[in-house]
Amino acid sequence: MIPTSFLTRRDFLRSAAAAAVAVPTIVPRWVLGGDQPGPGEKVTVGMIGLGMQADGFHVPSLLGLDDVRVLAVCDVDTNRRRHAKQRIDERYGAAAGSKGCDEYNDFRDVLARKDIDAVLIAAPDHWHAIASIEACKAGKDVYCEKPLTLAIHEGPAMIEAVRKCGRVFQTGSQLRSGQEYAHYPLACELIRSGRIGKVRRVFVSIGEPSKWCDLPEEPVEPGLDWNLWLGQAPLRPYNSILSPRGMPKSWPMWRAYREYSGGSYTDIGAHEYDIVQWALDMDGSGPIEIIPPDDPKAMTGVKYVYANGVELIHGGPGGIVFEGTDGKITLTRPGMKCEPESIAKEPLGEKDVHLFKSPGHHRNWIDCIRSRQRPVCDVEIGARSITVAHLGNLAYWNRRKLKWDPANWRFVDDAEANTWLDRPRRDPWQLPTV
Repeated sequence: MIPTSFLTRRDFLRSAAAAAVAVPTIVPRWVLGGDQPGPGEKVTVGMIGLGMQADGFHVPSLLGLDDVRVLAVCDVDTNRRRHAKQRIDERYGAAAGSKGCDEYNDFRDVLARKDIDAVLIAAPDHWHAIASIEACKAGKDVYCEKPLTLAIHEGPAMIEAVRKCGRVFQTGSQLRSGQEYAHYPLACELIRSGRIGKVRRVFVSIGEPSKWCDLPEEPVEPGLDWNLWLGQAPLRPYNSILSPRGMPKSWPMWRAYREYSGGSYTDIGAHEYDIVQWALDMDGSGPIEIIPPDDPKAMTGVKYVYANGVELIHGGPGGIVFEGTDGKITLTRPGMKCEPESIAKEPLGEKDVHLFKSPGHHRNWIDCIRSRQRPVCDVEIGARSITVAHLGNLAYWNRRKLKWDPANWRFVDDAEANTWLDRPRRDPWQLPTV
């Protein structure tokens, strides 16, 4: 059931608009006769969440696309949204018109804009599911940063919203896109074409799970809506580590705490496990068994087992290492190493596996908004990849073996473990239904 606060705010906006112009406030293009911008029309975008990733990557990327127009920005931090607005207005100049880019504190005000086609969500992890589902219900296409979910149950809920509402959804797992990361899809093609033989084991070297927050109270600085930053998370006093004022220049420290994130394990794992799933042709599935390390204090060593016998292990020499019967491929951000080198020397043939070559994550998203096709990292791909990391976290936190049914998104014959699929949410921020 959708909380009353969602309905009240939106009903108010709709009723006010109806009194003035006799149409609903939220009127997606498809209601008016088309599901995508026409030739020559710009895709209009609202941005929700304006931290380091948005400032350093998303804002410049969208401003570099000539067929996109950013109409609105939203953040609970006044300084961040004003910084983004100024940057966008300076880029568009006179073309932005007299009003320029609008700024908002509450994401629902962005979703109520009938002139916005799509939203890019780069808020903290604990906001991804609620904002994404509400965006789908408002008729917006969505780009949502990884890790896509905070709890496993949010994944199928987001998939359902995207499918029922007919939305285009891109997960921010950028290793699937662009020339800079071209060695990742190439490695997946080589592996799926059998160049290293039968895959036996995969090692992924990433950080650790999160812990419960124990930070002391600090005075709340003016210009920050702390209650809205917390959202569904438990009410707690402000601490600047969770939401530093101004533009952050380092890894967000709130990711260290379970109330808001799964730690570096889900942050980087969203990328690395996404590539593993892609290489193993498991975009629509996942492992079936998760085994914690023997050392009860260890935060590396969890092992996943897939139905075909492939073992995936958290740990290793660095990056992603695929070991097969005929060779090995190691992937890191700088590049790919093949052992033996002959694995990649011969070009892939006509009968080999050839994956989609994304022109760039934002470009692919915008192209799919026009074509209504699924992007390179559709919502189900993103949900299943991050579920691998969530399963590992649950094994670490609870220190016992788990059997997983990826088709039904549930643990097998394990009532206790199935209570871990979701977590309590603070009212009124319950998970919306479609």
